[in-house]
Amino acid sequence: MRQEGAKAGWDLCFDQAVVFIEDAIQYRSINHRMDARSMWLYRWYYSDTCQWILSFIIFSILSLAFIETPSSFTSTSDVRYRMAPWNPPCGLTEGIEVCCLLVFVADLSVKSYLVGWVQFRKNLWLLGYLLVLIVSLTDWTVSLSLVCQEPLRIRRLLRPFFLLQNSSMMKKTLKCIRWSLPEMASVVLLLALHLCVFTMLGMLLFTGEKQDDGQDRERLTYFRNLPEALTSLLVLLTTANNPDVMVPAYSKNRAYAVFFIVFTLIGSLFLMNLLTAIIYNQFRGYLMKSLQASLFRKRLGTRAAYEVLSSTAEGDGQPQGVGVKPQDLLQVLQKVQMDSTYKQAIMEKVRSYGDSLLSADEFQKIFNELDKRMTKEQHPPRPQYQSPFLQSAQFLFGHLYFDYLGNLIVLANLVSICAFLVIDADVVPRNRDDFVLGILNCVFVLYYLVEMLLKVFALGLSGYLSYPSNVFDGLVTVILLVLELSTLAVYRFPHPGWKPEMQGLLSLWDMLRLANMLIVFRFLRIVPSMKLMAVVASTILDLIKNMRAFGGILVVVYYVFAIIGINLFRGVIVVPPGNGSLAPDNGSLACGSYEQLEYWANNFDDFAAALVTLWNVMVVNNWQVFLDAYRRYSGPWSKIYFVLWWLVSSVIWVNLFLALILENFLHKWDRRGHLQSVSGDLETTYEMSTVELLFRDILEEPAEEELVEKLKRHPHVQLCR
Repeated sequence: MRQEGAKAGWDLCFDQAVVFIEDAIQYRSINHRMDARSMWLYRWYYSDTCQWILSFIIFSILSLAFIETPSSFTSTSDVRYRMAPWNPPCGLTEGIEVCCLLVFVADLSVKSYLVGWVQFRKNLWLLGYLLVLIVSLTDWTVSLSLVCQEPLRIRRLLRPFFLLQNSSMMKKTLKCIRWSLPEMASVVLLLALHLCVFTMLGMLLFTGEKQDDGQDRERLTYFRNLPEALTSLLVLLTTANNPDVMVPAYSKNRAYAVFFIVFTLIGSLFLMNLLTAIIYNQFRGYLMKSLQASLFRKRLGTRAAYEVLSSTAEGDGQPQGVGVKPQDLLQVLQKVQMDSTYKQAIMEKVRSYGDSLLSADEFQKIFNELDKRMTKEQHPPRPQYQSPFLQSAQFLFGHLYFDYLGNLIVLANLVSICAFLVIDADVVPRNRDDFVLGILNCVFVLYYLVEMLLKVFALGLSGYLSYPSNVFDGLVTVILLVLELSTLAVYRFPHPGWKPEMQGLLSLWDMLRLANMLIVFRFLRIVPSMKLMAVVASTILDLIKNMRAFGGILVVVYYVFAIIGINLFRGVIVVPPGNGSLAPDNGSLACGSYEQLEYWANNFDDFAAALVTLWNVMVVNNWQVFLDAYRRYSGPWSKIYFVLWWLVSSVIWVNLFLALILENFLHKWDRRGHLQSVSGDLETTYEMSTVELLFRDILEEPAEEELVEKLKRHPHVQLCR
């Protein structure tokens, strides 16, 4: 019985070590229940299947905005041509929504049980989760009681919270933004003061006495009153209305240009760039602080695993506190859910220690392999041919120069397409002769097919598919072959005067030419051979990976502002009488106005249209058109909404994005990172790949005493020794 109890205790310690290591890998907190039953539930909850299901539920509830009234199911958002959209019957989207909400209730219940009541009361995100669910379910009940005719659905504004609370990196990013707001506010106040001073100066300068002079035209157009003057200069701060805002006065007297130049120099070139610098510096500092906490979590997880495993060594009669047996760690690693490449690298390092016990420092160094990304490519052996002729052919078609030949053919293909696009630019489509281009296209597709078959012959099918570039080339070749055969079957073989007819949106011939352009991506394979380009390409790839948290924040902001925009501006854009034809006469409309530019598709009548409108405003090109239009159609207060959106999207988020680009690029150009990522070991290359690892070189390692003290205060487990 005593042996069975000891074995059960050892099994519990092994399972705890598995969970601690998985927590360290994912930078998760270890403050959760650690009994056998709870650990089973914990590992199931964080399994790939469960997390994929939860992500799908979040995606589903966010996507309901496209289906709910007002539905986005129309071919166009232009108010002149848009047909009445299909709106789902009451109860359809509500049924899907309540299923999603019930999943979130279960999610909150599991999280609350695993962390315990004490930790639940301290966790603001879990408390917010509970509050959002209560409000959402209450609002859902009100919707059904009113037969889906309620004027406002509060729960639609709360849906992005489900996306936020499910991502630890998004929580860190949001916290860093919140901490950076005071510093941002100081520069925003300077901008506001700058705007107010120059607004008052402008209203004093442009007070023309004559009806038709330049000053009076400037005043009537841009400085009519205080709100108009503020708006004009705010838009000038983004340079969207430059030089239009200056032209009336400048045409009268060139000295007036000084006013606008000084305003732009101080506002756009100094204060806006100062804001960028402050956001970069402050956000970087707070992000490092947040990532320091993540590093502490990681080290705490591995140290906890060391502590529980070192107790098993003591159970075998080893001196107390000596270390962990490599055999025990190997047994634990077999159960850990992690990437197989990393697992293999870590297990090989553990085996290198033989039978000697691992110290705490050695144990930690083993898991430093997780801070590296292995880029070694594993390829199966090539087929063995007996014939000397086949061996020579295999060597020839498997050589790197055969790839170079393929790249030259691709270049010739692209040049031919571009040349014919230039030649046919001024020719009416029905008068074009595609005979020569059709013949060339057949030749190129035939070459791609032969090249693919020869590579399969040289490398074998499994070897061919082991190269991602070959998989892409093969897929494009198959698509081109299917389209080419379909084109020949429908339009027959090219002949003089050959012109495939247009059928539907695109003809098979046009689809073939579009698919042919995908071949250009084959040139990406030359990037690794060029060191400088490899650094830039690596920066772009890491940026895409690290953009998930920043992209998620942008999705949340877009979603919230789109829902608010729908509630504020839905239906306010109405086509004036006589402007609903397909070819309206814009001669009587003000030049540069919403109506004259035919911006009718930019509105807030449905969710998809609202997203596009917000994007167009974020770009700030001609955003003064939207400010003026919605001022006229809905009232002057609408400017507050658009200015807030400009601040959040174009000022704050774009500058955060710029900070991330700078940090990635500067890290890649650091000499150590450059040598490590470009000229490392020929067999295996390691390089930084995540936001956590981006600042790894300047983060401080937690002190051992701090880790041990934190472990002693674990709320749910007493260490086995």
